[in-house]
Amino acid sequence: MLTHHDRPDRLRKLGSVPESIAILDAVNARIAALFAQRRPELVALGDSLGAVVDQLEAFTAGGKRSRARFVAAGAAQAGAHADDPRYPAVVAAATAVELFHAAALVHDDLLDRSDTRRGRPSTHRVFEGVHAEGGWIGDREHFGVSAAILAGDLLLMQSDDLFVEAGAAVDAAAAARFRAEVSRMRTEVTAGQYLDIVEELAWPVVPLAERAGRAIAIATSKSARYSVEAPLVLGALLAGADDALVERIRAFGLPLGLAFQLRDDVLGVFGDSSVTGKPAGDDLREGKRTLLIAEVERRAAPDEVEFLDSRLGRPDLDGDEIARMQRLIRDSGALDAVETRIQDWLDEALAALERIELDPQLRTAMVALAERTARRDA
Repeated sequence: MLTHHDRPDRLRKLGSVPESIAILDAVNARIAALFAQRRPELVALGDSLGAVVDQLEAFTAGGKRSRARFVAAGAAQAGAHADDPRYPAVVAAATAVELFHAAALVHDDLLDRSDTRRGRPSTHRVFEGVHAEGGWIGDREHFGVSAAILAGDLLLMQSDDLFVEAGAAVDAAAAARFRAEVSRMRTEVTAGQYLDIVEELAWPVVPLAERAGRAIAIATSKSARYSVEAPLVLGALLAGADDALVERIRAFGLPLGLAFQLRDDVLGVFGDSSVTGKPAGDDLREGKRTLLIAEVERRAAPDEVEFLDSRLGRPDLDGDEIARMQRLIRDSGALDAVETRIQDWLDEALAALERIELDPQLRTAMVALAERTARRDA
């Protein structure tokens, strides 16, 4: 069998499987149908809700649908493909995960005070504009925050409805395992978000030797599980995977999820804003205490660490300061250290994939999906 080191280059360029194409079309159709149904229901309650539906439609229309792809990939690893009678449940779960992700982004932008998302104003900023255009009284920013919280909650409710639909389409035992995984995913990502905001404030009292481990723990709960592992497992459970297969899928999904999050951290500092849709160095302004920062603090000279710690998390960071931080991260060896971690976790994931019995075409596609996940530029 070809390994990820010696397979031909042409295999590395493969990035889609029938499930991937089918799930994208199906999820996009479900989301469009959902808002087409919900718009008249909501607007009937009050015309002002039209602006909410407009924003939710626009916000959920973009994105890579990577979590939906992983739901489909997990189902495929358990033998359920696009022509399988179980596939409608897979589509419902994939759509639910995408709506859950959208809700998390709406709330995450509030937590991070982000102005943009995917190159457009973040949801709370959109609602500030609604307030201004309407000529309303009161605090415009507070309205934006309040409306964004409620809009995110609506996405969570719609996500939950679809999770219920997916679970109802399979037998009772599979449904129970599916619900448990949904509960675990939602709990962990919310807890991880809390730990993330704590770390931005508590880091001065955290010993230097503990910071890297804490950054990895936050990355695991906040993103790695719900971005890759949980979607894979949810798809597999709907397809009837037994405990042994689920554990092999977890062994593939968790390290790949960590590689995914560390790549996200790198992009948050060095990503091209025209590709990522976020300002360059945005994570530095937000004060994200990622593994990159822990590695800098472990490696850099004391005066450089003092500069980094004094300016990290300041919204008024200027371009020169961001450039200095970026150079520090590179020159200290922190970026190379994180890139090595990403590769190590990708290698671990691909080794785990070898232990899952798959047909050659699906294996090739899964390898390509894993490599694209760890090496993406957005």
